Amino acid sequence: MLDISPEKVAHVIVRARELDGKVAVWDGSGDEVDADSILQSRRDDPTEAELREFIDEMNVDEQVALVALMWIGRGTYEPEDVQEALETARSERVNKTEDYLLGVPLLADYLEDGLDRMGISVEVAEDGIL
Repeated sequence: MLDISPEKVAHVIVRARELDGKVAVWDGSGDEVDADSILQSRRDDPTEAELREFIDEMNVDEQVALVALMWIGRGTYEPEDVQEALETARSERVNKTEDYLLGVPLLADYLEDGLDRMGISVEVAEDGIL
């Protein structure tokens, strides 16, 4: 199975959702909308820094499991192919896991879907986090 606790995955989900929800003040004036101008810069964001550190401090097996779980949630692998997903995640580790995962749009959704597809209750895992 996965070498990461559901609570650790839930922590990543909660923090990733916090990052997804951060937007800068925008008054909507003007005819042209530049999406980059309304999204808050995450440079020096304490939530992102905390999430990066949290993932970095995981052991290799946990990081591999987190990536594999994201892939399962995204539909790259099926739950019954978890061993293949884990082997691929381990063999393809070339960048920092936190850099890879924080570059994935919808990370929180994919992890939540991955837990669900693996038969793990997201609500139970998040109980201690929220």
